Amino acid sequence: MKNLEITTPLVSVSWLSKHLDHPDLIILDATIKKVTSHDTIKKPNVNIKNARFFDIKHTFSDTNTNIPNMLSSPETFSEACRALGISSHHKIVIYDKLGIYSSPRVWWMFKAMGHNAVAVLDGGLPSWQKAGLPCEPEENSIKITASGNFEATLVPNLIQDADAIVNAMNNNDILILDARSPGRFTGVEPEPRKSLKGGHIPNSINLHYTKVLNNGKMLPTSELLEILKPFSIENKKLIFTCGSGITACILMLASELVGYHKVSIYDGSWSEWGQLDGVPIEC
Repeated sequence: MKNLEITTPLVSVSWLSKHLDHPDLIILDATIKKVTSHDTIKKPNVNIKNARFFDIKHTFSDTNTNIPNMLSSPETFSEACRALGISSHHKIVIYDKLGIYSSPRVWWMFKAMGHNAVAVLDGGLPSWQKAGLPCEPEENSIKITASGNFEATLVPNLIQDADAIVNAMNNNDILILDARSPGRFTGVEPEPRKSLKGGHIPNSINLHYTKVLNNGKMLPTSELLEILKPFSIENKKLIFTCGSGITACILMLASELVGYHKVSIYDGSWSEWGQLDGVPIEC
Protein backbone atom coordinates (compact mmCIF):
# COMPACT_ATOMS: atom_id res chain seq x y z
CA MET A 1 0.00 0.00 0.00
CA LYS A 2 1.28 3.46 -0.93
CA ASN A 3 2.34 5.90 1.76
CA LEU A 4 -0.43 8.30 2.73
CA GLU A 5 0.31 12.01 2.51
CA ILE A 6 -1.75 14.99 3.63
CA THR A 7 -0.61 18.08 1.74
CA THR A 8 -3.52 20.45 2.30
CA PRO A 9 -5.39 21.57 5.44
CA LEU A 10 -8.72 20.65 3.82
CA VAL A 11 -9.68 17.31 2.21
CA SER A 12 -12.79 16.33 0.29
CA VAL A 13 -15.16 13.46 1.03
CA SER A 14 -13.93 11.75 -2.15
CA TRP A 15 -10.33 11.90 -0.88
CA LEU A 16 -11.32 10.45 2.49
CA SER A 17 -13.43 7.75 0.84
CA LYS A 18 -10.46 6.69 -1.27
CA HIS A 19 -8.18 6.38 1.78
CA LEU A 20 -10.76 5.34 4.38
CA ASP A 21 -9.12 2.03 5.33
CA HIS A 22 -5.48 3.11 5.05
CA PRO A 23 -3.59 1.84 8.13
CA ASP A 24 -1.84 5.18 8.63
CA LEU A 25 -5.09 7.16 8.75
CA ILE A 26 -6.88 8.27 11.92
CA ILE A 27 -10.36 9.81 11.61
CA LEU A 28 -11.56 11.97 14.48
CA ASP A 29 -15.09 13.17 15.27
CA ALA A 30 -14.63 16.58 16.92
CA THR A 31 -18.31 17.48 17.33
CA ILE A 32 -19.35 19.87 20.10
CA LYS A 33 -22.58 21.71 20.73
CA LYS A 34 -22.68 25.34 19.64
CA VAL A 35 -22.51 27.75 22.56
CA THR A 36 -25.20 30.04 21.14
CA SER A 37 -28.68 29.31 22.47
CA HIS A 38 -30.32 29.26 19.03
CA ASP A 39 -28.52 26.06 17.96
CA THR A 40 -31.43 23.86 16.93
CA ILE A 41 -29.60 21.58 14.50
CA LYS A 42 -30.29 17.91 15.17
CA LYS A 43 -27.01 16.06 15.06
CA PRO A 44 -26.99 12.58 13.46
CA ASN A 45 -26.35 9.65 15.81
CA VAL A 46 -23.97 8.04 13.34
CA ASN A 47 -20.25 8.36 12.69
CA ILE A 48 -18.05 8.06 9.66
CA LYS A 49 -16.69 4.53 9.50
CA ASN A 50 -13.52 4.05 11.62
CA ALA A 51 -13.96 7.39 13.45
CA ARG A 52 -12.85 7.97 17.04
CA PHE A 53 -14.37 10.66 19.27
CA PHE A 54 -12.05 13.55 20.13
CA ASP A 55 -13.46 15.14 23.30
CA ILE A 56 -12.55 18.82 22.99
CA LYS A 57 -14.49 19.95 26.03
CA HIS A 58 -13.08 17.58 28.61
CA THR A 59 -10.24 15.22 27.71
CA PHE A 60 -8.38 17.67 25.49
CA SER A 61 -8.93 20.95 27.36
CA ASP A 62 -7.21 22.37 30.42
CA THR A 63 -9.52 21.56 33.33
CA ASN A 64 -7.53 23.69 35.79
CA THR A 65 -9.03 26.96 34.54
CA ASN A 66 -12.52 28.46 34.36
CA ILE A 67 -11.87 29.54 30.77
CA PRO A 68 -13.47 27.01 28.39
CA ASN A 69 -11.59 25.02 25.74
CA MET A 70 -8.10 26.16 26.75
CA LEU A 71 -5.31 24.10 25.22
CA SER A 72 -3.99 21.43 27.57
CA SER A 73 -0.31 20.85 28.26
CA PRO A 74 1.74 18.87 25.71
CA GLU A 75 2.03 16.06 28.24
CA THR A 76 -1.74 15.83 28.79
CA PHE A 77 -2.41 16.14 25.06
CA SER A 78 0.09 13.38 24.26
CA GLU A 79 -1.36 11.03 26.87
CA ALA A 80 -4.92 11.57 25.61
CA CYS A 81 -3.85 11.00 21.99
CA ARG A 82 -2.11 7.77 22.92
CA ALA A 83 -5.27 6.57 24.64
CA LEU A 84 -7.07 7.08 21.30
CA GLY A 85 -4.47 4.94 19.58
CA ILE A 86 -2.83 7.90 17.85
CA SER A 87 0.88 7.69 17.02
CA SER A 88 3.24 10.31 15.66
CA HIS A 89 3.32 8.69 12.19
CA HIS A 90 -0.44 8.86 11.74
CA LYS A 91 -2.18 11.14 9.25
CA ILE A 92 -5.27 12.68 10.82
CA VAL A 93 -8.56 13.83 9.29
CA ILE A 94 -11.04 15.66 11.51
CA TYR A 95 -14.74 16.21 10.96
CA ASP A 96 -17.76 17.36 12.88
CA LYS A 97 -21.48 16.80 12.54
CA LEU A 98 -22.33 20.44 11.80
CA GLY A 99 -20.32 20.61 8.58
CA ILE A 100 -17.42 22.83 9.58
CA TYR A 101 -17.64 24.20 13.11
CA SER A 102 -15.39 22.63 15.75
CA SER A 103 -13.18 20.52 13.47
CA PRO A 104 -10.79 23.41 12.63
CA ARG A 105 -10.16 23.82 16.37
CA VAL A 106 -8.76 20.30 16.53
CA TRP A 107 -6.78 20.89 13.33
CA TRP A 108 -5.16 23.89 15.04
CA MET A 109 -4.59 21.96 18.27
CA PHE A 110 -2.58 19.30 16.46
CA LYS A 111 -0.57 21.94 14.61
CA ALA A 112 0.08 23.75 17.90
CA MET A 113 1.33 20.43 19.26
CA GLY A 114 3.76 20.02 16.36
CA HIS A 115 1.77 17.56 14.24
CA ASN A 116 1.24 18.90 10.71
CA ALA A 117 -0.11 15.79 8.97
CA VAL A 118 -3.66 16.86 9.77
CA ALA A 119 -6.64 18.11 7.76
CA VAL A 120 -10.30 19.06 8.11
CA LEU A 121 -12.98 17.19 6.16
CA ASP A 122 -14.76 19.76 4.00
CA GLY A 123 -18.47 19.67 4.76
CA GLY A 124 -18.03 17.20 7.62
CA LEU A 125 -20.54 14.43 8.24
CA PRO A 126 -23.40 16.12 6.31
CA SER A 127 -21.36 16.08 3.07
CA TRP A 128 -20.23 12.51 3.77
CA GLN A 129 -23.82 11.35 4.22
CA LYS A 130 -25.02 13.29 1.18
CA ALA A 131 -22.47 11.38 -0.90
CA GLY A 132 -23.87 8.08 0.40
CA LEU A 133 -20.56 7.06 1.98
CA PRO A 134 -20.24 4.49 4.80
CA CYS A 135 -21.39 5.41 8.30
CA GLU A 136 -21.95 3.36 11.42
CA PRO A 137 -24.13 3.85 14.52
CA GLU A 138 -22.43 5.71 17.36
CA GLU A 139 -22.68 2.65 19.59
CA ASN A 140 -20.65 0.68 17.04
CA SER A 141 -17.74 3.12 17.09
CA ILE A 142 -14.26 1.72 16.65
CA LYS A 143 -12.82 -0.03 19.70
CA ILE A 144 -9.32 1.11 20.67
CA THR A 145 -7.24 -2.04 21.08
CA ALA A 146 -3.74 -0.56 21.43
CA SER A 147 -2.23 2.67 22.71
CA GLY A 148 -0.35 4.98 20.38
CA ASN A 149 3.03 6.65 20.82
CA PHE A 150 2.05 10.25 20.02
CA GLU A 151 4.54 12.82 21.28
CA ALA A 152 3.56 16.49 21.28
CA THR A 153 6.01 19.34 20.82
CA LEU A 154 4.48 22.74 21.52
CA VAL A 155 4.74 25.37 18.75
CA PRO A 156 4.50 28.63 20.76
CA ASN A 157 4.14 31.02 17.81
CA LEU A 158 0.71 29.52 16.98
CA ILE A 159 -0.69 30.42 20.43
CA GLN A 160 -1.31 33.85 21.97
CA ASP A 161 -2.24 34.84 25.52
CA ALA A 162 -3.73 38.03 27.00
CA ASP A 163 -0.32 39.68 27.48
CA ALA A 164 0.45 39.14 23.80
CA ILE A 165 -2.88 40.74 22.88
CA VAL A 166 -2.09 43.83 24.99
CA ASN A 167 1.15 44.20 23.04
CA ALA A 168 -0.47 43.43 19.68
CA MET A 169 -3.56 45.64 19.69
CA ASN A 170 -1.62 48.85 18.97
CA ASN A 171 0.94 47.24 16.67
CA ASN A 172 0.36 48.19 13.03
CA ASP A 173 2.14 45.04 11.88
CA ILE A 174 -0.43 42.82 13.59
CA LEU A 175 -4.12 42.44 12.78
CA ILE A 176 -6.58 40.91 15.24
CA LEU A 177 -9.64 39.36 13.56
CA ASP A 178 -12.67 38.50 15.71
CA ALA A 179 -14.90 35.65 14.44
CA ARG A 180 -17.91 36.43 16.65
CA SER A 181 -21.18 37.82 15.33
CA PRO A 182 -21.36 41.58 14.63
CA GLY A 183 -23.80 41.98 17.53
CA ARG A 184 -21.46 40.41 20.04
CA PHE A 185 -18.51 42.33 18.61
CA THR A 186 -20.27 45.69 19.10
CA GLY A 187 -21.75 44.70 22.45
CA VAL A 188 -25.40 45.09 21.41
CA GLU A 189 -25.98 41.34 21.53
CA PRO A 190 -25.44 39.70 24.95
CA GLU A 191 -22.67 37.19 25.37
CA PRO A 192 -23.91 33.58 25.72
CA ARG A 193 -21.67 33.30 28.78
CA LYS A 194 -23.53 35.63 31.14
CA SER A 195 -20.52 36.69 33.24
CA LEU A 196 -18.73 38.32 30.32
CA LYS A 197 -18.71 42.00 29.37
CA GLY A 198 -19.76 43.02 25.87
CA GLY A 199 -17.63 44.56 23.15
CA HIS A 200 -14.30 43.76 21.55
CA ILE A 201 -10.53 44.12 21.80
CA PRO A 202 -9.45 47.64 20.72
CA ASN A 203 -8.39 47.90 17.06
CA SER A 204 -9.62 44.39 16.29
CA ILE A 205 -11.74 43.82 13.18
CA ASN A 206 -14.89 41.75 12.95
CA LEU A 207 -15.15 38.91 10.42
CA HIS A 208 -17.95 36.54 11.37
CA TYR A 209 -16.84 32.97 10.77
CA THR A 210 -19.96 32.24 8.68
CA LYS A 211 -18.62 34.59 5.98
CA VAL A 212 -16.03 31.99 4.89
CA LEU A 213 -18.52 29.11 4.78
CA ASN A 214 -21.35 28.03 2.52
CA ASN A 215 -23.71 25.34 3.80
CA GLY A 216 -21.08 23.96 6.14
CA LYS A 217 -18.30 23.89 3.54
CA MET A 218 -15.38 26.23 2.97
CA LEU A 219 -15.79 28.75 0.19
CA PRO A 220 -13.51 28.33 -2.85
CA THR A 221 -10.09 29.92 -2.43
CA SER A 222 -10.92 32.63 -4.97
CA GLU A 223 -13.85 33.76 -2.82
CA LEU A 224 -11.82 33.51 0.38
CA LEU A 225 -9.22 35.80 -1.17
CA GLU A 226 -11.92 38.36 -2.00
CA ILE A 227 -13.17 38.28 1.60
CA LEU A 228 -9.70 38.71 3.11
CA LYS A 229 -8.43 41.23 0.55
CA PRO A 230 -10.01 44.35 2.16
CA PHE A 231 -8.05 43.72 5.36
CA SER A 232 -4.66 44.18 3.59
CA ILE A 233 -3.19 41.19 5.38
CA GLU A 234 -0.24 40.57 3.06
CA ASN A 235 2.44 42.09 5.29
CA LYS A 236 0.78 41.55 8.66
CA LYS A 237 0.72 38.88 11.30
CA LEU A 238 -2.81 37.70 12.01
CA ILE A 239 -4.23 36.80 15.41
CA PHE A 240 -7.68 35.21 15.42
CA THR A 241 -10.06 35.42 18.36
CA CYS A 242 -13.71 34.54 19.03
CA GLY A 243 -15.80 33.51 22.05
CA SER A 244 -13.77 30.57 23.32
CA GLY A 245 -11.20 29.69 20.66
CA ILE A 246 -13.44 27.51 18.47
CA THR A 247 -14.60 29.61 15.52
CA ALA A 248 -11.37 31.63 15.44
CA CYS A 249 -9.82 28.46 14.05
CA ILE A 250 -12.26 28.52 11.10
CA LEU A 251 -10.79 31.89 10.07
CA MET A 252 -7.28 30.56 10.54
CA LEU A 253 -8.10 27.60 8.30
CA ALA A 254 -9.45 29.97 5.64
CA SER A 255 -6.23 32.00 5.79
CA GLU A 256 -4.09 28.89 5.46
CA LEU A 257 -6.10 27.79 2.43
CA VAL A 258 -5.23 30.99 0.58
CA GLY A 259 -1.55 30.60 1.43
CA TYR A 260 -1.28 32.91 4.40
CA HIS A 261 0.72 31.35 7.22
CA LYS A 262 1.69 34.15 9.63
CA VAL A 263 -1.24 33.22 11.84
CA SER A 264 -2.04 32.38 15.46
CA ILE A 265 -4.97 31.91 17.85
CA TYR A 266 -5.74 33.87 21.01
CA ASP A 267 -6.55 30.77 23.03
CA GLY A 268 -8.50 32.45 25.82
CA SER A 269 -10.42 34.64 23.36
CA TRP A 270 -13.39 36.64 24.69
CA SER A 271 -14.02 34.11 27.48
CA GLU A 272 -10.80 35.42 29.00
CA TRP A 273 -10.66 39.04 27.80
CA GLY A 274 -14.30 39.68 28.67
CA GLN A 275 -13.75 38.83 32.33
CA LEU A 276 -10.32 40.38 32.91
CA ASP A 277 -9.99 43.49 35.04
CA GLY A 278 -7.99 46.41 33.72
CA VAL A 279 -7.95 45.54 30.02
CA PRO A 280 -9.45 47.95 27.47
CA ILE A 281 -12.72 47.12 25.70
CA GLU A 282 -14.37 48.91 22.80
CA CYS A 283 -18.03 48.73 21.75
